Amino acid sequence: MIDWFSKSIVDAHTTMLTEPFVHDFVRANIWHFSGRDADLLVDTGMGICPLAPQIEMPDGKPLIVVATHIHLDHVGSLHEFPLRAGPRMSAATFETMDEAVTYAYMFHNLEGAVSKLPEPGWKAADYKIPSAPLTRTLDEGDVVDLGDRQFRVLHLPGHSPDSIALFDEADGLFFAGDAIYDAMLIDDLPDSDRAAYRRTMQRLLDLPVSIGHGGHGPSFDGKRMREIATAYLRRTGDA
Repeated sequence: MIDWFSKSIVDAHTTMLTEPFVHDFVRANIWHFSGRDADLLVDTGMGICPLAPQIEMPDGKPLIVVATHIHLDHVGSLHEFPLRAGPRMSAATFETMDEAVTYAYMFHNLEGAVSKLPEPGWKAADYKIPSAPLTRTLDEGDVVDLGDRQFRVLHLPGHSPDSIALFDEADGLFFAGDAIYDAMLIDDLPDSDRAAYRRTMQRLLDLPVSIGHGGHGPSFDGKRMREIATAYLRRTGDA
């Protein structure tokens, strides 16, 4: 098996992993954030190769894994972890990983699905996401507590109806999932809602973000986030 993941140290608390050999349409960012009493893992990639062995954890410290939404590139390895949190509104689907909801079926016939095979004989047509029932459901206003850091859950629909993000109100650190990221925003999936996405962008214009880590693309500051949101509003109507 090839070395499937790349890993970048962002700062003393934050590591980003991604899957460089996966088609860029489903090459998502995986964020590992170290807290005092618990660590946080935001999204889990495609699940083509095991993710858990790549996550370095001190002995005895819990790892809280949050799925920002139920699309394939964010939940593939969720089943590998015992503490699984995700949006309440799609909780039932985490038990089935219905391909019509995760969009796993899109990957089966994706041209150039991977640029290198993870192992001999691997086929995109065989890709399947294992069931990963949530152990905690998250709604707007809930808090994910790491001891020294508390992240408020924001429900930010548009890209998907269940999209959530995590925001540290104390210092403006923002794990955005696919609510917003510094790349072309996808709003034309079967479950996307452009009107809801516009409301999300309006809300984000006023969110005091210092650093944002999105589900795709590079990280961004508050100024860049407002530029992305404003550009989307202009592209889809009057800002």
